[in-house]
Amino acid sequence: MDRRLPHTGVSTTSPSDLSPSRAPLTTVAVVGLGTMGTGIAEILARAGREVIGIDISESACRRAVTALEAATARAVRRERISERERAGILDRFRVSTDLRAAADAHLVIEVVPEDYDTKHEVFAELDTVVSPAAVIATGTNALSVTRLAAESAHPERVLGLHFFNPAPAMKLVEIVSSVLTAPAAVEAVTALARDLGKEPVALGDRPGFVADGLLFGYLNQAAAMYEAKYAAREDIDAAMRLGCGLPMGPLALLDLIGIDTARTVLEAMYAASGDRLHAPAPVLGQLAEAGLTGRKAGRGFYTYEAPGSGTVVPDAASDQVRHSTDGARPVRAVGVAGSGTMAAGIAEVFAKAGLEVVLAGRTLEKAGAAKARIAKSLGRSVAKGRMTEQARRQALERITTADSPDAFGSVDLAVEAVAEDLVVKQELFRALDKVCKPGAVLATTTSSLPVIACARATSRPQDVVGLHFFNPAPAMKLIEVVHTVLTADEVRATAHAVCAAVGKHPVDCGDRAGFIVNALLFPYLNNAVKMVQEHYATPDDIDAAMKLGGGYPMGPFELLDVVGLDVSLAIEQVLHREFREPGLAPAPLLEHLVAAGCLGRKTGRGFREYAKA
Repeated sequence: MDRRLPHTGVSTTSPSDLSPSRAPLTTVAVVGLGTMGTGIAEILARAGREVIGIDISESACRRAVTALEAATARAVRRERISERERAGILDRFRVSTDLRAAADAHLVIEVVPEDYDTKHEVFAELDTVVSPAAVIATGTNALSVTRLAAESAHPERVLGLHFFNPAPAMKLVEIVSSVLTAPAAVEAVTALARDLGKEPVALGDRPGFVADGLLFGYLNQAAAMYEAKYAAREDIDAAMRLGCGLPMGPLALLDLIGIDTARTVLEAMYAASGDRLHAPAPVLGQLAEAGLTGRKAGRGFYTYEAPGSGTVVPDAASDQVRHSTDGARPVRAVGVAGSGTMAAGIAEVFAKAGLEVVLAGRTLEKAGAAKARIAKSLGRSVAKGRMTEQARRQALERITTADSPDAFGSVDLAVEAVAEDLVVKQELFRALDKVCKPGAVLATTTSSLPVIACARATSRPQDVVGLHFFNPAPAMKLIEVVHTVLTADEVRATAHAVCAAVGKHPVDCGDRAGFIVNALLFPYLNNAVKMVQEHYATPDDIDAAMKLGGGYPMGPFELLDVVGLDVSLAIEQVLHREFREPGLAPAPLLEHLVAAGCLGRKTGRGFREYAKA
């Protein structure tokens, strides 16, 4: 089946031309016309390359042609290209079901299913078809490029060329060399990637490379968290979107990638690393074996309107996220203990929502300084047109300052926002237990310490709950509502009702180290540090990979320097003590930087150096 008659037969290139060429790669064959292969073909044809799309399925070939016709028609309607340019793009793309159509290609990009036997079969046949000077690239994101190269007749021309989905939109391309790859092949493909408008990152061969190597461990832990019934799927996804600014939650992303594909990637990573955090969560195997592979099957962690659809429809698990507010206690007055950035932000949130607030610092001066910061923040909101001057004055009038929690006698909710030190927090909770009226809810904003340890410092542990706000509290929508084994149902309901009243999005979880966000975020950050420690990639390349390939708002090293390396280390130590997983042990490089006083932006040096203010 040919859209245009392709060249067939074995290339007659001179035997003297036995190494990959440095010449421009003007004719490219793409083997495998699924979603990724079709996207790569589109990029190449738009960039002026002659493209041969090859697939054993005639219907896949037809779909690829139809997809390119539709994509270019949209571009014409949006005035991004002319009709003449569209005609040129379509004319440069031809399809075939015969691998011999790749005979004259300067570059062949293989994007067939993630299976060694299938890829090896393609590579073996390509060895008999294309010129020895042609470069052969595998699009794998998990399998060993070195193994594929070693089994090839010309291993020096084999490398990895990993695009990200959707290929036309995503800027990152990982270029992966084996120990056998010729530099000329890498140079030619790197030049092509730049000509396509992509950002190439050169890497060595290890499962997952950079982006997927960090991403899939995180996805696996999210699947395990769901499987353990620690939190509802919607809460896990909302926590990572709202708490970290990610474009998709991990379970929705697994459905998009394909649960079977994710399992294959993780199996390869585990085989190479032996890290139990890479061993696929059993739920991934169960779903894959049942054919519930995500969007493409119409069902995975979520249920979809139809196979291939991205529209989620209600199913039996949908009710789990509807957190009950039945029996919630009325909350009209709130006490906030603390005078730092987080305490001031939380007090601002409550005051803007119409609640009376008592803001207690260690001294009246500290409390007054915190209120002054709130006034400045509210002033910025007025300047930006987000609130009126009258609303600003009213919010400030609702805040009363005090020099101790003794002023919390009439509050309905007392929120602790002091230093992340368990002894300090327990001392405060003992004081709140004596001061606060019966029925008042006592909340800790801890991000990593056990809520139950604070609860047990009181005579009413049933009234204690975690309310983990994210910084800056006025802007961040997420609050993790953390219940202990002793938290009363009506206290849990009160926490959810309060979150709704102040315009926040609550997610519900149990009392264990890291809760949802930190338990998923910090192992990912730790693994990024290990990549640098092992000299696999630089902080700049890793940051670029996660921003361009994963859609992350910040790279891991940017984030570590903002959070503070000492804070990050402390959280990772808590996670390691709680779960006892060797893979969660803090990277020695992180420990060394903290010991050297390189704590990130606040000290002027962390993984990068910063100009002094």
